[in-house]
Order: sequence, then structure tokens, then C-alpha cells
Amino acid sequence: MSELDLSRLRIERPAGGTPRPKRRGIWIAVAVAGLILAAVLSGRLAGPVEVQTASVSTAYPYQAVTLLNAAGYVVAQRKAAVASKATGRLEWLGVAEGSRVKAGEIIARLESKDVRAQADQAQANVAVARAAISQAEAELKDAELAARRARDLVAKNFLSQSALDQAQARLSKSQAAVAGAKAAHQAALAGARTTEVAADQTLIRAPFDGVVLTKTANVGDTVTPFSAALDTRGAVVTMADMTTLEVEADVSESNLEKVRAGQPCEIQLDAFPDRRFAGEVSRLVPTVDRSKATVMAKVRFNEKDIRILPEMSAKVAFLSRPVAAAEQKPSIALDPSALAERNGKKVVFLMMEGRARETPVQVGAKLGDLVAVAGVKPGDKLILNPPPNLKDGDAVKAAQK
Repeated sequence: MSELDLSRLRIERPAGGTPRPKRRGIWIAVAVAGLILAAVLSGRLAGPVEVQTASVSTAYPYQAVTLLNAAGYVVAQRKAAVASKATGRLEWLGVAEGSRVKAGEIIARLESKDVRAQADQAQANVAVARAAISQAEAELKDAELAARRARDLVAKNFLSQSALDQAQARLSKSQAAVAGAKAAHQAALAGARTTEVAADQTLIRAPFDGVVLTKTANVGDTVTPFSAALDTRGAVVTMADMTTLEVEADVSESNLEKVRAGQPCEIQLDAFPDRRFAGEVSRLVPTVDRSKATVMAKVRFNEKDIRILPEMSAKVAFLSRPVAAAEQKPSIALDPSALAERNGKKVVFLMMEGRARETPVQVGAKLGDLVAVAGVKPGDKLILNPPPNLKDGDAVKAAQK
């Protein structure tokens, strides 16, 4: 504004003595001051436009063929708490959490000196029984020879019938002795096998190929089959077969008709939010949880990944058809209400530093409740339902929820 020169303002007095003010300069000054005041008031009273906002996100094309979503957990279908049938002190433990073991591999051992001593004694009893058989067989051979000689002598009237009867009785007794020795040998062998089994039960073996999940006993702990005594352990480790991992998801009774065995699925794990795993429904548990009015669906993974662990949280999308590999890649998507048209082009308004920034976009396919676009990036803050008179650079602020 040009500064008003007050030195030039004066009142001319006409010769007749009546004052005649010079009004033109005064009106100019008043007009300029009014304009300045209007500009100031307009800048103070006109505030930013209040708008609703949302963020640009990513979506997957398979969402367009999703019939139902459910949440659940990853569970190993083959899982075992590995224990010993014997009772004793844990002497050695050869695995830790995360160890991979093979079926039949020894993973722990109990103290077994007493059991081994019993096994050695049983083997000695087997040797004694074997020696008794040899002795009985030798006696039998001698009895057979004596009975043959007695028969020959009786036939020649050189020996009495009573002597022959004694020889025959000795032969029968020897035969019985051999049979008894053999039976005793079999009993000794059975006893030896029993002690060997008892000794073998002090060795704790992996029941199948898998991974050790938890360790519940340490060297020095007393292990019992049922852990009934104080300060004892039942299981030594807990392990699972990672090839049998499935997602157990609860499906509401009202949505049960949307799920079937063999149905394709997409699995998202909370641990890997940017990764999708292909799967399919392996089976439905044929019972209803009365408290939740749900049926459990078990969904297996079509592809194995060593990063998948039991008890991970998972979300399952039940699909109407299988999806191609290209449909498993994420697309940039936004709420359709953020789209506007300016000069015949599709645009969105981004909220940046309190200003609306008009951004042209290319609109793609519909992805569930969202629409695929190009021209923005995930995380950008969008203005929803932009007013028709909203222009690039207008001041805006997020509406209070």
C-alpha cells in the first residue's frame, strides 16, 4: 500500500469565508484501507477444508475370487511328547530346541548300569542252559547205546528182561532231560530278551523324522513313564513332523456351504505379511463346536517353507477357483471414493503438508472393496470424497473422528 502523504492534505478556504474540503484524497485513503482490511479478514476467517482421509494400500488379485475369510493357527498334525517307558535318572541328552532328528535316532539316555547288569546275568543264564542241553544230550547218547546193547544181550539170553527194562527207563529219562534242558534254554533266552528290552528302554529314540520344539527335562532329572512322583519328568522333549503342518481355521456354521474339501485357498501368516502361500482344504472336522457354533477346517500348504512354524497365527482366504501365479503378486489399490475427475481425467488428491495435491492415476481392475491404480505408492494419504471445488494447493486438514 502506498503511504498517504498527509503533508499535502489541506483545507482551502474560499474567499467568501466558507470552507470547502478536498474530498477526493480522503475517499481514496478510505477505499485503500477498506481493501486492506477485507484482505486481512479474509485471510484470517477462511480456514483449511476438513476432509476424510485414507492410505493407499496393496491388494492381491485373488481377493476378487475370495468367498470367505477365516483366522486360525498353524498346527503340526504329527506331534509327540517323547518319553521313556523306563524309570531312571537322565544321563545324557543329545538334542536342543530346533534340532532335526531322524526316526530311530537316539536323542537321550537314562542311567542303565543296573539294567545292563541284569542283561549280562540273563546272558549267563542262557550259556548255562546251553551247557545243560549239551550234558543232557551226552547222557541221552549213552542211554541209547546202553539200551541197544541190552536188547542184543536179551535176544541172546545173556541178559535178563529186568536189565533191559532198566536200560529203557534210563533212555526215557535221558530223553526227558534233553527236552527239559531245551525248555530251560528257551526260558533263559526269553529272560535275556526281556532284560535287553529293559536296557533298550533306557535309550530314548525319535519316533519319526522331525524337529525338536521344546525340551522339558535336563541331565540329572528323574524321568518316569507317567511323571507321577514329585520333581520328576514324563516327557523329555516335544517334537513335530514339519512336513505335516496345516492351518486349523474355524468356519461359522452359516458359512459352511462355502467350504469344501479340496477347495483352493490362500494363506497369510502374520509373521510374513507380504507373502502369500497357496493351499487347499484337506478336510473338515465332522463335528461342531457348540460354544462357538463353528466347524474346524484343516488347510494344508501346497508348498513347504522352513520358516513356517507351529502355532503361528494365520488368515485363510477360501477361493472360488485356483489363482494363477500372476494373481498372487500384490497391486497398489485404494478406496474408490478417493477417485475424482478433473478435465476428463481420473485423479486423486493426496494430503501433503496440509495441502491437497492433485495427482493423475490410471485405474485398473476391482479388487474386492478396492480398485487397482497406478500413479501413487503405498502409504500415501488420500482425501476421500473430494469436494467438487477442491483444487490443487487448497489448504486441508484431516477430519476429527
